[in-house]
Amino acid sequence: MSLSLAIVGLPNVGKSTLFNALTDGNALAANYPFATIEPNIGIVAVPDERLDKLASMYHAEKVVPATVTFVDVAGLVAGASKGEGLGNQFLSHIRGTQAIVHVVRAFVDSNVTQIQATNYVDPKADIDIINTELVLADLQTVDKRLSKFEKEARVNPKLAPQLETLQIVRAFLNDGIPLWTQPSINRKHVDDLFLITLKPIIYVFNIDDVSLANFEKQEQLKQIVAPSNALFICAKLEDELRGLDETDRAELLESYGQEESGLVQLIHAAYRILGLQSYLTAGDKEVRAWTIPKGTTAPQAAGVIHTDFEKGFIAAQVINYHDLLTAGSEVSAKVAGKVRTEGKDYVMQPDDVVEFRFNVSK
Repeated sequence: MSLSLAIVGLPNVGKSTLFNALTDGNALAANYPFATIEPNIGIVAVPDERLDKLASMYHAEKVVPATVTFVDVAGLVAGASKGEGLGNQFLSHIRGTQAIVHVVRAFVDSNVTQIQATNYVDPKADIDIINTELVLADLQTVDKRLSKFEKEARVNPKLAPQLETLQIVRAFLNDGIPLWTQPSINRKHVDDLFLITLKPIIYVFNIDDVSLANFEKQEQLKQIVAPSNALFICAKLEDELRGLDETDRAELLESYGQEESGLVQLIHAAYRILGLQSYLTAGDKEVRAWTIPKGTTAPQAAGVIHTDFEKGFIAAQVINYHDLLTAGSEVSAKVAGKVRTEGKDYVMQPDDVVEFRFNVSK
């Protein structure tokens, strides 16, 4: 599976600048509303130092990292759910992604136009505007379904649980509450609606370079949202990192007191809130990372490579990446007793290097 993230926010908060920095793309980053009309899409390799080390060990011909697809959605404004700005066409671009990255302006710059009438930066007000539009868009979707489903449920009593879930969902939305705050909702009953506010959300506060070390300010901003889902990134700094080699990137980040780039921070946060991990396959032809949900069994992981691998699954040969690195080769790892054979009930672990055995004739 490939991770996909929608980048949303008000106009002129630095979305496209951040998108370009993350993807090394060339999306239009202009200082006026609706500079982005059609969504910009960028596919980015997930940084993973394990791949290069395995490629060197196996003398692999090819390295294939896991990927993240970023969708830079046009700036939303108050009334977007009713067609204001460029309206619902933008909201629809969010539905096909797995999570939302909400970029919030937390920097002061008189040279950058604010879409709000206020002459000061107000992250909470900006967040409320976006959340309201996403909630209203979902409310429209649920209302359409309910009008039909209530009639169907009268005829078929078995639909009562789904009807109850829809009514609960509507009540939350009608009160202006995003569904990501309600983990108890039975998602199976509403999955086919692709509700926007059921998606996990990561708040990215776009701050200036000075604020990267202002932890008091960051703590204040965290109080506005779920603290565990808040990141602090300077889009201008991320833009400066573009095109630099690894040494220069590390030096520039260190000069700002940062250990990781915004891209790495964002990917880690996305994997965490979506409950994802990766496993590795390695050989002389290819070294590759595969993204799977935590709790995935060996046959299910094999199915990510090809459905026939899952259907005909026999066993998995598994080596822990660190054990393999210590041993220096797969042969040495086997001699050291570090290679295991796992069956259908094995739950995959993040540092597993795996070779699947299967029979396609099954």
